[in-house]
Amino acid sequence: MAWAVVVFPGSNCDWDCYHALQNVLGVETRMLWHTEPLPDDTDGVVLPGGFSYGDYLRPGAIAKFAPAMKSVRTLAEAGRPVIGICNGFQVLTEAGLLPGALMRNNICEFRCQYTHLRVERHDTLFTAQCPDVVRVPIAHGDGNYFICEDGLKALQDKNQIAFRYCEADGTVSAESNPNGSIDNIAGIINETGNVLGMMPHPERVVEGVIGGEDGLPILRSMLETVGV
Repeated sequence: MAWAVVVFPGSNCDWDCYHALQNVLGVETRMLWHTEPLPDDTDGVVLPGGFSYGDYLRPGAIAKFAPAMKSVRTLAEAGRPVIGICNGFQVLTEAGLLPGALMRNNICEFRCQYTHLRVERHDTLFTAQCPDVVRVPIAHGDGNYFICEDGLKALQDKNQIAFRYCEADGTVSAESNPNGSIDNIAGIINETGNVLGMMPHPERVVEGVIGGEDGLPILRSMLETVGV
Protein backbone atom coordinates (compact mmCIF):
# COMPACT_ATOMS: atom_id res chain seq x y z
CA MET A 1 0.00 0.00 0.00
CA ALA A 2 1.54 3.29 -1.07
CA TRP A 3 0.81 6.90 -1.93
CA ALA A 4 2.51 9.07 -4.51
CA VAL A 5 3.40 12.76 -4.49
CA VAL A 6 3.74 14.03 -8.06
CA VAL A 7 6.69 16.40 -8.45
CA PHE A 8 6.56 18.97 -11.25
CA PRO A 9 9.35 21.39 -12.15
CA GLY A 10 8.60 24.23 -9.74
CA SER A 11 6.84 22.20 -7.03
CA ASN A 12 7.92 23.46 -3.61
CA CYS A 13 5.53 21.76 -1.19
CA ASP A 14 6.27 18.23 -2.33
CA TRP A 15 8.54 17.40 0.60
CA ASP A 16 6.04 18.88 3.05
CA CYS A 17 3.44 16.44 1.73
CA TYR A 18 5.94 13.58 1.80
CA HIS A 19 6.89 14.35 5.42
CA ALA A 20 3.25 14.54 6.51
CA LEU A 21 2.39 11.18 4.96
CA GLN A 22 5.61 9.20 5.41
CA ASN A 23 7.05 10.51 8.66
CA VAL A 24 4.04 11.78 10.59
CA LEU A 25 1.36 9.32 9.48
CA GLY A 26 3.65 6.39 8.66
CA VAL A 27 2.38 5.71 5.13
CA GLU A 28 4.71 4.47 2.41
CA THR A 29 5.06 7.49 0.16
CA ARG A 30 6.88 7.84 -3.14
CA MET A 31 8.06 10.95 -4.91
CA LEU A 32 7.00 10.65 -8.55
CA TRP A 33 8.67 12.81 -11.20
CA HIS A 34 6.20 14.37 -13.64
CA THR A 35 7.46 12.30 -16.58
CA GLU A 36 6.77 8.96 -14.87
CA PRO A 37 3.54 6.95 -14.74
CA LEU A 38 2.12 5.96 -11.38
CA PRO A 39 3.20 2.53 -10.13
CA ASP A 40 0.42 -0.04 -10.39
CA ASP A 41 0.12 -0.43 -6.62
CA THR A 42 -0.52 3.27 -5.96
CA ASP A 43 -3.48 3.77 -3.63
CA GLY A 44 -3.74 7.55 -3.72
CA VAL A 45 -2.09 10.66 -5.12
CA VAL A 46 -1.14 14.11 -3.89
CA LEU A 47 -0.60 16.99 -6.32
CA PRO A 48 1.39 19.42 -4.17
CA GLY A 49 1.63 23.19 -4.04
CA GLY A 50 4.24 25.30 -5.74
CA PHE A 51 4.62 26.81 -9.17
CA SER A 52 4.49 23.94 -11.65
CA TYR A 53 6.43 24.81 -14.80
CA GLY A 54 6.90 28.30 -13.39
CA ASP A 55 3.15 29.05 -13.66
CA TYR A 56 3.75 30.03 -17.28
CA LEU A 57 0.55 30.74 -19.23
CA ARG A 58 -1.38 30.34 -15.96
CA PRO A 59 -1.00 28.06 -12.94
CA GLY A 60 -1.51 24.41 -13.85
CA ALA A 61 -1.99 25.05 -17.57
CA ILE A 62 1.18 23.22 -18.59
CA ALA A 63 1.19 20.65 -15.78
CA LYS A 64 -2.06 19.15 -17.04
CA PHE A 65 -0.10 17.79 -20.04
CA ALA A 66 2.51 16.02 -17.89
CA PRO A 67 2.77 12.26 -18.59
CA ALA A 68 2.08 11.55 -14.90
CA MET A 69 -1.31 13.22 -15.19
CA LYS A 70 -2.52 10.50 -17.56
CA SER A 71 -2.17 7.91 -14.82
CA VAL A 72 -3.54 10.35 -12.21
CA ARG A 73 -6.67 10.62 -14.34
CA THR A 74 -6.87 6.83 -14.64
CA LEU A 75 -6.50 6.47 -10.86
CA ALA A 76 -9.23 9.07 -10.27
CA GLU A 77 -11.57 7.36 -12.72
CA ALA A 78 -11.01 4.12 -10.81
CA GLY A 79 -12.33 5.82 -7.67
CA ARG A 80 -9.04 6.17 -5.84
CA PRO A 81 -8.43 9.31 -3.75
CA VAL A 82 -6.66 12.25 -5.36
CA ILE A 83 -5.96 15.48 -3.51
CA GLY A 84 -4.65 18.65 -5.13
CA ILE A 85 -3.34 21.29 -2.73
CA CYS A 86 -2.91 24.92 -3.83
CA ASN A 87 -1.10 24.58 -7.19
CA GLY A 88 -2.39 21.01 -7.23
CA PHE A 89 -5.95 22.37 -7.08
CA GLN A 90 -5.11 24.59 -10.04
CA VAL A 91 -3.78 21.57 -11.94
CA LEU A 92 -6.96 19.61 -11.25
CA THR A 93 -9.18 22.37 -12.63
CA GLU A 94 -6.97 22.86 -15.69
CA ALA A 95 -7.04 19.10 -16.32
CA GLY A 96 -10.82 19.03 -16.09
CA LEU A 97 -10.85 16.73 -13.08
CA LEU A 98 -12.62 19.47 -11.12
CA PRO A 99 -14.85 22.28 -12.40
CA GLY A 100 -14.10 25.99 -12.26
CA ALA A 101 -10.85 27.94 -12.34
CA LEU A 102 -8.42 29.70 -10.01
CA MET A 103 -7.78 33.36 -10.80
CA ARG A 104 -5.59 36.09 -9.34
CA ASN A 105 -6.48 37.06 -5.79
CA ASN A 106 -8.94 39.93 -5.87
CA ILE A 107 -6.50 42.20 -4.02
CA CYS A 108 -3.70 41.27 -6.48
CA GLU A 109 -1.38 40.32 -3.64
CA PHE A 110 0.20 37.06 -2.58
CA ARG A 111 -1.56 36.01 0.63
CA CYS A 112 0.33 34.01 3.26
CA GLN A 113 -1.69 33.65 6.46
CA TYR A 114 -3.79 31.33 8.57
CA THR A 115 -7.43 30.89 7.58
CA HIS A 116 -10.36 29.16 9.21
CA LEU A 117 -12.30 26.70 7.09
CA ARG A 118 -15.84 25.57 7.70
CA VAL A 119 -16.18 21.90 6.85
CA GLU A 120 -19.33 21.71 4.75
CA ARG A 121 -19.57 17.93 4.65
CA HIS A 122 -18.46 15.21 7.04
CA ASP A 123 -19.34 12.29 4.79
CA THR A 124 -16.54 12.55 2.21
CA LEU A 125 -13.32 10.59 1.83
CA PHE A 126 -11.43 13.68 2.99
CA THR A 127 -13.53 15.09 5.83
CA ALA A 128 -14.93 12.13 7.77
CA GLN A 129 -12.71 12.88 10.78
CA CYS A 130 -12.84 16.68 10.58
CA PRO A 131 -14.39 18.94 13.20
CA ASP A 132 -16.76 21.67 12.06
CA VAL A 133 -13.96 24.26 11.71
CA VAL A 134 -10.22 23.81 11.04
CA ARG A 135 -7.42 26.35 11.02
CA VAL A 136 -5.19 25.88 7.98
CA PRO A 137 -2.69 28.27 6.34
CA ILE A 138 -2.78 29.58 2.78
CA ALA A 139 0.10 30.75 0.57
CA HIS A 140 -1.03 31.76 -2.91
CA GLY A 141 -1.40 34.54 -5.42
CA ASP A 142 -3.96 32.76 -7.63
CA GLY A 143 -6.46 31.33 -5.18
CA ASN A 144 -9.57 33.20 -6.26
CA TYR A 145 -11.93 30.34 -7.14
CA PHE A 146 -14.37 31.16 -9.92
CA ILE A 147 -17.13 29.27 -11.61
CA CYS A 148 -20.07 30.47 -13.70
CA GLU A 149 -23.48 30.94 -12.11
CA ASP A 150 -24.83 27.66 -13.44
CA GLY A 151 -21.68 25.86 -12.35
CA LEU A 152 -21.96 27.27 -8.84
CA LYS A 153 -25.56 26.16 -8.60
CA ALA A 154 -24.51 22.68 -9.71
CA LEU A 155 -21.81 22.56 -7.02
CA GLN A 156 -24.34 23.62 -4.41
CA ASP A 157 -27.07 21.27 -5.62
CA LYS A 158 -24.70 18.31 -5.78
CA ASN A 159 -23.12 19.17 -2.42
CA GLN A 160 -19.60 19.38 -3.88
CA ILE A 161 -18.33 22.26 -1.75
CA ALA A 162 -16.01 20.77 0.86
CA PHE A 163 -14.62 23.86 2.59
CA ARG A 164 -15.54 27.54 2.87
CA TYR A 165 -13.42 30.32 4.34
CA CYS A 166 -14.99 31.43 7.61
CA GLU A 167 -14.51 33.13 10.96
CA ALA A 168 -13.18 31.16 13.92
CA ASP A 169 -16.75 30.41 15.02
CA GLY A 170 -17.71 29.05 11.59
CA THR A 171 -19.53 32.15 10.34
CA VAL A 172 -18.99 32.62 6.61
CA SER A 173 -18.30 36.29 5.90
CA ALA A 174 -16.76 38.56 3.30
CA GLU A 175 -14.09 39.51 5.84
CA SER A 176 -12.97 35.90 6.22
CA ASN A 177 -12.48 35.50 2.46
CA PRO A 178 -8.75 36.06 1.77
CA ASN A 179 -8.80 36.03 -2.03
CA GLY A 180 -12.26 36.82 -3.39
CA SER A 181 -13.32 33.23 -4.07
CA ILE A 182 -16.94 32.96 -5.13
CA ASP A 183 -19.20 31.80 -2.29
CA ASN A 184 -16.11 31.77 0.00
CA ILE A 185 -15.09 28.44 -1.56
CA ALA A 186 -11.78 27.05 -0.30
CA GLY A 187 -12.13 23.49 -1.57
CA ILE A 188 -14.39 21.31 -3.71
CA ILE A 189 -14.78 17.64 -4.57
CA ASN A 190 -15.82 15.92 -7.78
CA GLU A 191 -19.25 14.35 -8.19
CA THR A 192 -18.07 10.90 -7.14
CA GLY A 193 -16.32 12.33 -4.09
CA ASN A 194 -12.81 10.91 -4.57
CA VAL A 195 -11.04 14.00 -5.94
CA LEU A 196 -10.50 17.02 -3.69
CA GLY A 197 -8.98 20.35 -4.60
CA MET A 198 -8.24 22.90 -1.88
CA MET A 199 -6.17 26.06 -1.74
CA PRO A 200 -5.15 25.91 1.98
CA HIS A 201 -2.25 23.66 3.00
CA PRO A 202 -3.22 20.86 5.44
CA GLU A 203 0.27 19.36 5.18
CA ARG A 204 1.67 22.44 6.94
CA VAL A 205 -0.32 21.83 10.12
CA VAL A 206 0.38 18.22 11.08
CA GLU A 207 2.63 18.78 14.11
CA GLY A 208 2.21 21.08 17.07
CA VAL A 209 5.82 22.19 16.82
CA ILE A 210 5.12 23.79 13.43
CA GLY A 211 1.89 25.55 14.34
CA GLY A 212 -0.86 23.01 14.88
CA GLU A 213 -2.40 19.72 13.85
CA ASP A 214 -5.60 20.82 12.12
CA GLY A 215 -4.45 19.29 8.84
CA LEU A 216 -4.28 15.80 10.30
CA PRO A 217 -8.04 15.04 10.21
CA ILE A 218 -8.08 15.75 6.47
CA LEU A 219 -5.10 13.52 5.73
CA ARG A 220 -6.22 10.79 8.11
CA SER A 221 -9.68 10.75 6.56
CA MET A 222 -8.34 10.17 3.07
CA LEU A 223 -5.92 7.49 4.25
CA GLU A 224 -8.68 5.57 5.96
CA THR A 225 -10.48 5.25 2.64
CA VAL A 226 -7.81 2.83 1.47
CA GLY A 227 -7.52 1.01 4.77
CA VAL A 228 -4.36 2.63 6.18
